[in-house]
Amino acid sequence: MTRLAGCFAAWFAAACSLSAHAQDSVADFYKDKRITLMIGASAGGGVDLFGRLIGKHMGRFVPGNPGFNVTNVPGAGSLTAALNLYSLAPKDGTFMAEVLPGAFTQPLMQPTLAGGRAAYDPTKFSFVGNGNAETIICVARLDSGVTKFEDVFARELIVGTPGGGSTVHEHSVVLKEVMGAKFKLVTGYPGTREIVLALERGEIGGICGFSFATAKQQLPGAVDGSKGFKIIVQNGTESHPELKAAGTPLSLAFAKNESDRKLLELFYSLGRFSRAFMMPPGVPADRLKAIQTAFIAAIKDKAFQEDIEKIQAEALPQTGDELKAMIDAMFATPPDMVERINRILQ
Repeated sequence: MTRLAGCFAAWFAAACSLSAHAQDSVADFYKDKRITLMIGASAGGGVDLFGRLIGKHMGRFVPGNPGFNVTNVPGAGSLTAALNLYSLAPKDGTFMAEVLPGAFTQPLMQPTLAGGRAAYDPTKFSFVGNGNAETIICVARLDSGVTKFEDVFARELIVGTPGGGSTVHEHSVVLKEVMGAKFKLVTGYPGTREIVLALERGEIGGICGFSFATAKQQLPGAVDGSKGFKIIVQNGTESHPELKAAGTPLSLAFAKNESDRKLLELFYSLGRFSRAFMMPPGVPADRLKAIQTAFIAAIKDKAFQEDIEKIQAEALPQTGDELKAMIDAMFATPPDMVERINRILQ
């Protein structure tokens, strides 16, 4: 027994030594380096603000305490940032990206990108984590004549979108084509911030596929309609507690039949990761593990949560493994269902 205990003690000491060596190796690598964080959205929106807070706080939790360079790489619903990360960025752990769900849903729906270029494989990224499982909503100007979701089936509502690939565009199209919402889509806005400005100026009457957390930042009073804008519906499978208390319905309740309901449930499940962070494929395992751990620690840190509260956002993180499981499940969707969603989005 004494001999066995001695063997165990030796094994444990060796394991601890290897763990400490791995930490030292990671710290040595990141010391005096900077991590580039590409944000796949335009400046000023909810995705951008969240990413910049990650850049502000996360370095304190990475061994070696690297700095962060945050840069916006908007375009095609985050496809541009994701493709750059996948194909061009160094795979040494010094590059990250924060992307919208379109960076994953578009390659699922369209195996090749515009211009015939081979699409990247989203399942191959080194996943860091998801910053928040967002509630997706639609907002309307009350003077548009749309004051509740039922109104969109009776009168036209002009809604703004960045164009194909973005969460805003895809949600708008699905509500129009599957549910029969009388949406007139105006595309070409760089991002949600520009759409909100157009909404405030009265150039458009609404926005769909919008993050509830971002709406609270940029359109205060939208829950109860006290300032001329109102959240008319939630696009998801579960109600946000605040919106449930306000009586804001789920769009699923308006599905015409069971087939449409199942399609909507699948489509909404694809957007659960609206603050997805990842690194290129092939990042060394010890560095990825350190980054994953630092990501969760930074978000749960008191200083980060205080900053999130200041911008009226939410941060309930999911781990890199949880994000990977969601992406893998998404890419296991039956082909016939993918084809139907693809036809709708086209």
